[in-house]
Amino acid sequence: MEWIYALVAGYALGSIPFGLILTRLTGAGDLRAIGSGNIGATNVLRTGRKGLAAATLLLDLGKGAAAVLLAWRFWPEAAAFAALGAVVGHCFPVWLKFKGGKGVATLMGVSLGLAWPIGLAYAVTWLGMLALTRTSSLGGMSAAVVAPIAALATGHVDFVPVLVALAVLVIWLHRANIARLRAGTEPKIGGGKKP
Repeated sequence: MEWIYALVAGYALGSIPFGLILTRLTGAGDLRAIGSGNIGATNVLRTGRKGLAAATLLLDLGKGAAAVLLAWRFWPEAAAFAALGAVVGHCFPVWLKFKGGKGVATLMGVSLGLAWPIGLAYAVTWLGMLALTRTSSLGGMSAAVVAPIAALATGHVDFVPVLVALAVLVIWLHRANIARLRAGTEPKIGGGKKP
């Protein structure tokens, strides 16, 4: 039953919509009616509140890490299921009719929680691609792909299947971004407020 407990606890933590909560508390409006309608940090940035976007990023990352660390404490054999639950919870929160974020920050959090080398590879890829391209979606998708490769390269083979599944999920949730990347219309950070 450990994997069920870890999965449910991970989902519960992951489904906390920090972006939506913060924007409402600070009077920035309903995040779901702004930009892409996404509840993640990139869309929070479209409100013009950089501090709120940074807080959302850290909280979404933190809830992913917390879910995995909780599993390490109580259900150590099921840490990967907590990681799965946290990202799925962020992307499909029951409280918001299963319409959540795209999982990039939460996936970084669970990567750090599973093993710091995986998290480090994720962070370096994400920030590196973001610095090079100023394109949030490209940075996030690249980092998601790197996570299972880093797990394999650092001997954390048990985490590879879950990380592959999560990378596929993140890429699938970015399918509209991929279409815009191909069309050359994907917005860049600081370059406009398109969804």
